[in-house]
Amino acid sequence: MQCNIDSRGKAVRLRNGLILLAAGALVAALWAWPTGATVAWATAGAMAVGGAFMVFEGWAGWCVLRAMGIKTRI
Repeated sequence: MQCNIDSRGKAVRLRNGLILLAAGALVAALWAWPTGATVAWATAGAMAVGGAFMVFEGWAGWCVLRAMGIKTRI
């Protein structure tokens, strides 16, 4: 896991990860908690896990897509 993104890419991933984490919490609070639906909890959980992983990528300076050879714009 070597650093494969620059400071701009780190900032974008960190910001987007925090936004996705917040959106996951919002989905959990407004949809999953009141209804208790499995699909709602799965959606909120997937958003939270994805957001946490993006925060990790921004913090570590490592992008899984770039590590697999896929070129990203940022």
